[in-house]
Amino acid sequence: MNLPPPVSLDSLYLLADQELEARIQAAKRELGGRCLILGHHYQRQEVYRFADLTGDSLKLARLASQRTEAEYIVFCGVHFMAEVADILSAPRQTVILPDLAAGCSMADMADLPAVQQAWRTLGDWLDCERQITPLTYVNSTADLKAFCGLHGGAVCTSSNAEKLLQWAFSQREKVLFFPDQHLGRNSGYRLGIPLEEMVLWQPSLPNGGLSRAQVEKARIILWEGFCSVHTLFQPVHVQQFRQRHPGIQVMVHPECTLEVCQLADAQGSTEQIQAAVRAAPAGSQWAIGTELNLVNRLKSEMPEKEIHFLCPTLCLCATMFRIDLAHLCWVLENLLQDHVINRIHVPPREAEAARLALERMLNVV
Repeated sequence: MNLPPPVSLDSLYLLADQELEARIQAAKRELGGRCLILGHHYQRQEVYRFADLTGDSLKLARLASQRTEAEYIVFCGVHFMAEVADILSAPRQTVILPDLAAGCSMADMADLPAVQQAWRTLGDWLDCERQITPLTYVNSTADLKAFCGLHGGAVCTSSNAEKLLQWAFSQREKVLFFPDQHLGRNSGYRLGIPLEEMVLWQPSLPNGGLSRAQVEKARIILWEGFCSVHTLFQPVHVQQFRQRHPGIQVMVHPECTLEVCQLADAQGSTEQIQAAVRAAPAGSQWAIGTELNLVNRLKSEMPEKEIHFLCPTLCLCATMFRIDLAHLCWVLENLLQDHVINRIHVPPREAEAARLALERMLNVV
């Protein structure tokens, strides 16, 4: 079969947003139920409005896996999210990321060779398979999820990290938590684990910068990773809002530092933040510490509430921001011509091991 030539991305960048929006709508209508568009909460609004389903990364992947009639899943998020969707979706479904450059700097801070080296080094001091449960945040690559699957570990999200830590301790006495040190530290602290029993593994240093005595004393070994957005929120931002707006409710994401989370009234995932604000009465005041697109969307949806962005500077997920109208139009119009652009495919053996780690999490929660 002779297919038409692929649609050019460069040609789409010559179009105005209004024309791109019209072409996206037309492509969606023609594709119908064959194509499912997913939009993460941090996605820019002009793209987010075309999503069939919205939510955080794991919620979207689970919902997509239930929509078995969809032949194509277009994930307007970042790379690791599309990988999870591919792992959980049916073999006949194809997952697409509109821009392959939409990655996650935090996920990139822990790669498989570095984690394997850490596991070997720790193995010189401990019996890792008997003493350490590896636990990876969902914001990680598929091969690290597979590593956890193969070594008796699991995946966690920002909403269930405490439950998964409790599960991990029921399996073995210590936890290697990666890639986000702040989610691990905040979750451990909320479980009552002293800070001195949580140590930081720095992969660039010999032995992670730790001594054998420090590792033997530790209950949680935290990877030196962080979110470039959430670490921009500082204690002074919380203090300033409290001074200027007495009685304001401060809620932050647990990827923020421990100091910020301790000063806040509450911490929670993107879903939990939205639920808390939506349940609050009209006239309530909120300062929210998470990505700007989500906060702006809440402000637009609920003008009867006073909603502030906690940081005085822009805190955007710059890599997710790479997905724009032109990229979305590009992949949809190529699907109309049976050209699959930017497919995300996790190799079967890796997907099987990663699915095991994800299923352990789902069994816990």
